[in-house]
Amino acid sequence: MKVEEIMRMLEEQSPLAYALEWDNAGLLAGDPQKEVSRVYVALDASDAAVEEAVAIGADFMLTHHPLIFKGLKRIVADDFIGRRLIRLIQNDIAYYAMHTNFDVKGMADLSAAMLGIREPEALDVTACCDGKEEGIGRVGMLMEPVTLTYCAEFVKAVFSIDQVKVFGEPGRLLARAAIAPGSGKSEIDNAIDCGADVLITGDIDYHDGMDAAARGLCIIDAGHYGLEHIFIRYMKEYLQTKCPELEVVAQDIVFPYFTV
Repeated sequence: MKVEEIMRMLEEQSPLAYALEWDNAGLLAGDPQKEVSRVYVALDASDAAVEEAVAIGADFMLTHHPLIFKGLKRIVADDFIGRRLIRLIQNDIAYYAMHTNFDVKGMADLSAAMLGIREPEALDVTACCDGKEEGIGRVGMLMEPVTLTYCAEFVKAVFSIDQVKVFGEPGRLLARAAIAPGSGKSEIDNAIDCGADVLITGDIDYHDGMDAAARGLCIIDAGHYGLEHIFIRYMKEYLQTKCPELEVVAQDIVFPYFTV
């Protein structure tokens, strides 16, 4: 199977048209005509991920976050981005990223389903297709009202997270929830406007969390990686279903930091 054929299947799942204008999704390195038999899936094209792709003899690497995000004026080995690109190109590994297009068509519905959110709607509308609004995150009703503490424990269990950071009163009863995997500080106003009782997201700083709680919106900060690592398993299963002739290897779920 060629790179361009895999690209078409990935774009059936998450069309590039849904990527936000500032993003850099799609084929970032490699030959569309290259034959592929082994795919490696990771959240980020970290040094460890690139080296594992090389070690297993991958022909194609798929990540959520794009390694090339801003414009590059040079590709050299003493720069961490250049170093990784050189390793991929030297080993003839095509590299593709599904970022905000997957956030809109993939991550949003997947994360909402994992939480059991009923009748989810787009939290931050970024596109409209066939009369249906699409966008970042989802908002809807929980299966039943729960306390903030219970909801936080549920998020930990569903996303296999050891800890979360919570802003709000522990006993506050929640009925309507918003979720925005990744960095969700910019979604606080949208969550409030949508009538959410809680926003489940990542990368919330002290002042934004405190201010949101003061405005009546509880926050469960499950971390950027904590919510988005679901991309890895989902895309492995998607590719195995769509392309059974491919060998698909997924990076282990290992948080890129530790707490003491």
